[in-house]
Order: sequence, then C-alpha cells, then structure tokens
Amino acid sequence: MTQQTAANDTILIFDTTLRDGEQSPGATLNVEEKLEIARQLSRLGVDICEAGFPIASPGDFEAVRRIAEEVGPLTEGRKDGRPMVIAGLARANEEDIRRAYDAVKVAPRHRIHTFLATSDIHLKHKLRMDREECVEQVIRSISFARTLCDDIEFSTEDAGRSDPDFLVQVLGEAIKAGATTLNIPDTVGYTTPDEYGRLIAYLIANTPGAEKAIWSVHCHNDLGLATANTLAGIQAGARQAEVTLNGIGERAGNTALEEVVMALTTRPQNFNLQTNIDTTQIARTSHMVSTYTGMVIQPNKAIVGANAFAHEAGIHQDGMLKNHQTYEIMRPEAVGLNTSKLVLGKHSGRHAFRVHLREMGYDNLDDTEVVAAFKRFKKIADKKKVVTDADIEAIIADEIYQPPETWRLDHIQVSCGDHSIPTASVVMTGPDGAQYQDAALGSGPVDAVYQAINRIIGVANRLTEFSINAVTEGLDAVAEATIRIQPIEEGDFTVNPQTSKAIYRTFSGHGASTDIVVASARAYLSALNKMLAERDKRPHQLQRITNEPTV
Repeated sequence: MTQQTAANDTILIFDTTLRDGEQSPGATLNVEEKLEIARQLSRLGVDICEAGFPIASPGDFEAVRRIAEEVGPLTEGRKDGRPMVIAGLARANEEDIRRAYDAVKVAPRHRIHTFLATSDIHLKHKLRMDREECVEQVIRSISFARTLCDDIEFSTEDAGRSDPDFLVQVLGEAIKAGATTLNIPDTVGYTTPDEYGRLIAYLIANTPGAEKAIWSVHCHNDLGLATANTLAGIQAGARQAEVTLNGIGERAGNTALEEVVMALTTRPQNFNLQTNIDTTQIARTSHMVSTYTGMVIQPNKAIVGANAFAHEAGIHQDGMLKNHQTYEIMRPEAVGLNTSKLVLGKHSGRHAFRVHLREMGYDNLDDTEVVAAFKRFKKIADKKKVVTDADIEAIIADEIYQPPETWRLDHIQVSCGDHSIPTASVVMTGPDGAQYQDAALGSGPVDAVYQAINRIIGVANRLTEFSINAVTEGLDAVAEATIRIQPIEEGDFTVNPQTSKAIYRTFSGHGASTDIVVASARAYLSALNKMLAERDKRPHQLQRITNEPTV
C-alpha cells in the first residue's frame, strides 16, 4: 500500500467528523448513517476519513470495517481519481493498534492513527509516566504499527501545552520508528494563532527527519480560534488539516472543514494553496451531517449558516443589486447553494423535479428515492404556491436520510386551545404490519402526541432536547423539528479515546412538515426507531472497554 503524500501546494483534508465529531454530546450515529456520511465525504473529495475508534465497542469496530469495505474503494467524483484513505484511531498500545488495523485493512488505502499525550500535565496526571517512558512507548507503538501497514500517523496529544523541545525529541523518534504523518493537536483549544504557527514552524525546522513526514494540524475551538490556528499552522508549513463538518466535536468543537477550505479557495493570494475538495458539495454534506447528528447549524455560521448569504440591510441590498462583489466574497453556488431560476410548484412534473434535484447536487439518488421525495414534494406543493430549494432540502433530509422504519406514523389528530386540555390521537403501523391506535393527554399538543406514541410503543425514554425551526419565511413555511432522546435503562455506549470513559448513546431524530405538530411527531418517531434498532442489536454488541492506555 502506498502511503498518502501531499504535493507542496496541496493541503490534504483529514476529516474526523465520524470520530472526533461524533464525540459531541448527543451526536452519536448508527452504522448506516456513518456509511452514508462516509460516501458523501468521498464525493466531497476528502483525502483521509477517520472512520472511528475501532476498539471502543464492537459496534464502532463494525462501522469502521464496513466503511473501509464499502466506501474505501470508491473513486466517483474525486479530483485525483484515487479512493479516500480510511483511518482508524488507536491509543499507543498493541491491542488498540491491532484492532484499528483489523478494521481498516480491507480498504485499498488505509491508515493507522495512534496517539500519546506529551504535555507534562497529561504525563503526570493521566498517564502517570515520565518523559523517558513516553518516548519509549512512542517508539514501541509506532514500530509495531509499521509491521502492519505503511501509512502511520502519530499525534502528540495536548501538543499546544507541551514543551517544544520535548516535542522535537518525541517526533524525531516517531519518524525513526516509521511514522509518515505527524499531527500536532491543540487538544484543548489553548493556543493563539501566532503561538501555534510558531510552534509548527519550530517543529518542522528542528525535528530530525522532518522532511520525511507530512505535518498535520488539529485544532479545537475552546477560544473560538480553531480555524485561525489551523490556517496559521498551514502558513507555517503544515500540509494536512484535521477538520469536521460544521465544526462539530467535543466541548466547543473542532476546526470546520468548510471554513478552512473556503479560506484557502477565497484567498489564493494569501496562501497559494489548493485542496482536492469539490466545494459545490459542501452545503449538501453540511446539511446531511446536521440532519444525522441532530445538531442544528446556527444561522450565522460561516459558509453554511442560513444567513451566510442573506442581505437584509438596505445599503447592502442596493450594493448587491449593482454588483454582488460589494458584499459577497464568494458566490453561494461555489459551496453548492443553488440559485436556479426554475420555479417548482404543484403543477411541476417528476422530470422537472429530478432535473432540479441534479442541479442541487442530488445526482446519486435512485429511482425509488426520487419517487418518495417527489410524493412528499407534491403534498407540500398543494399547501404552498412555490416550493423553495430550502423546502426540498428538508424533504430530502426527512425522506431519504432517515433510517429504515420499525414503526411508521399514519395519522395524527390533535385538539388543543387555551381553555382545553391538549389531546392527541395517533394511528401507527408496527413492525408486524398491523395498525395500532391510541390517544393521550399532554401539557401541550406535541407532548400529547408523544404520550400517545409512548402508549403504543411502550419504550421508556428521556427527552433531552427539542427544537423546531422554520425552513423558509411565511405562514406556509416548512418546519424542521430536531429532538434527542436517551433510554431510561443503561443503553449502548462507545468510549472516549482520550479519557477512556464511556459515552452513553443519545438518539437524535429529524422531521419536516408544514404542520409543526406533524414535524415534531416524525422527529420523535425517527429517534425512537433508531433507539429500537440499537436495542435489538445490544445483546451482541455490549462490551465495556475500561482499560487505560498500556504503559
């Protein structure tokens, strides 16, 4: 296997949405969702996909293995014509490393990514080892990993708070042992751009054998500086950027893929660097990740937020009408936001709908998915004069990106008012194909619907988050509901690679409709179906991993 290499003017994009991004509270994904996101990352042009932490649980291992097997060989739409590298994370011990290799080895191009903390804070309080022991373990773990494959990435956890001279020592030994990519994480988002840039430059200039490896940057957003630090590291000589879609991740999140890529694309005079990313796929990928994780994108989020290309102030609108460059530094089409003049309404046919989907970037939907989306489109078109691209995005998210249904919602009827008790009746089709119906009271119409659904399905859970947003303006707007639920009993879990602590699963759901009660019901049932699917697999998957990294 040939290791990943970077041209001097190309920044490799290492996406860790499926690993570090999934560590966001409530962002857990099932295997099918991870596969669909991985396929889209391949179409986006991501160079390396960190598919997960294989030793965390049998479920995590299976997800990484299937991504390696099913997504690893794909080349469609990729600029360089080569498949994406599939990476698995491992702590610096043989058990983790072998497990990671076993998960990714079926991919034509695969990588083992191993790490060990190097800051005195972590060495003393977490690992309980001295610097000499740290160096020995780095050599031992990378040497073992190199016996399994040629592409080895090594990360110095908490590098932002580590002694630079000790980092030089550790990284020099890592290169000797066979590491081909060296990642310098600002694990807790502590550094500033000048500081982080100087650190990267110092390490490249002083580490023996630095020219033999690709230097990588991985920044967190605790001080809101993740993108700035990443760009500073790139200017200092790093040629790989570790990112997530929408910047999701632990605490305040990771560096956002879309921000780094569009900064490099929009400011060529500053960076004179390129990526292999197809930027027209950014908006679609962002929306998919938001839908699957249940993490709503803030309206003012750079590049992909709802307000990113909105201009309300009169002086801005006047300037935009005269020349878009007055207030836009990039065009919405550049990131895949469609400005087609084709207007869709209730008289539009399936062919026009399919053509419009292709213009929006949904050119890989099969006939069954197009038909399903078209049926939902016609229902909404009967209630709205014009169906916008944002409406269609919501339809696709609700109809195509949903997991297979165990329970299906057939009918809802709600009675409520300021002088009445909210009451809901629900009709559902169960996994046996039979119809079930029940009614319930609630504190409001949505609560009443949820209580009625609970009476039918009978699975105890805790609602941890509920949000609803209008996709477009107006009284006839499509509403998108997003919720998160947790099982009352101990559920499935994965393991945080840094702390080795269990992360218990939260299940997110998404629903869209012109009726906010219906949208809320669909979101709730989506989350319940995910939870039920995982519960059915749990007896074969539960395996608690509590061991600390081997020292």
